[in-house]
Amino acid sequence: MADNSVEIDGHRLKVSNLAKVLYPTTGFTKAEVIDYYVRVADAMLPHVAGRGVTLRRFPDGVDGTNFFEKRCPGHRPDFVDTYLGPGDRSGGIEYCALDSRPALAWAANMAALEIHAPMALGADIESPQLCVFDLDPGPGAGMTECARVGLAIRDVLDGLGLELLAKTSGSKGLQLYVPLNSPHTHDHTSSFAHAVAQVLEKHRPDEVTSTMAKKVRKNKVFIDWSQNSRHKTTIAVYSLRARPEPTVSTPVTWDEVSDAADEAALSFTAPEVLARIDRLGDLFAPAASLEQALPGS
Repeated sequence: MADNSVEIDGHRLKVSNLAKVLYPTTGFTKAEVIDYYVRVADAMLPHVAGRGVTLRRFPDGVDGTNFFEKRCPGHRPDFVDTYLGPGDRSGGIEYCALDSRPALAWAANMAALEIHAPMALGADIESPQLCVFDLDPGPGAGMTECARVGLAIRDVLDGLGLELLAKTSGSKGLQLYVPLNSPHTHDHTSSFAHAVAQVLEKHRPDEVTSTMAKKVRKNKVFIDWSQNSRHKTTIAVYSLRARPEPTVSTPVTWDEVSDAADEAALSFTAPEVLARIDRLGDLFAPAASLEQALPGS
């Protein structure tokens, strides 16, 4: 297919292969991926703008070869900026800054279905603005078990006077975030999340593990506290996932988590997420503004 050029918010963007199917099970095309990111931008940008993100690209669709891209491509347009991030053992590298609707569309045109974001802003990569609990179900466990553990974590944090936000991973699990938006260190957020995970493991040994060893995860939920490390990223809120259907990492209410703990489904596709935003607004909005302090701050 010939290349096309579109204008988005005053910027001209070349797009290609719009009819290419990236989700074969549902027939979801690259054009639909781009359209999704353009339409979700108002809700998504407060949570990814200002961060150096990692792109996971699927040039041949979700069933094809994929790769993570940390270093922002040199062929990026002038409206895509970069932030210096932790990089690798060789030192920091320049990550893409998806700070605008055209930048999200540009990434989508490269079949960057998944956008992974760090806890810290690009302006200060040493100070995380969020603390995350990544709930990963082991063999024999699923979203129901994750939801039950999520409610338990919420109860612990309620006792500490901390507000907690929930979103689906868009894949198998659930992710919980403590908005901070105040000075913290990665060591602090990691140690706090680890301590909470250990408390849950002590009181629910048959349901929870705080250790990474896969051999102990059967029928349990792994509370991955290590996602708070300086070099780690998690799937960004409102990002698509590379699943058979175009599922999305979706903010959810605690009532929905409670229903999921009673075995209700908790998964949303791109069209469903856009409809939810129209109806509910951005449920994740406090993540970008609510100021809280972890114990020991």
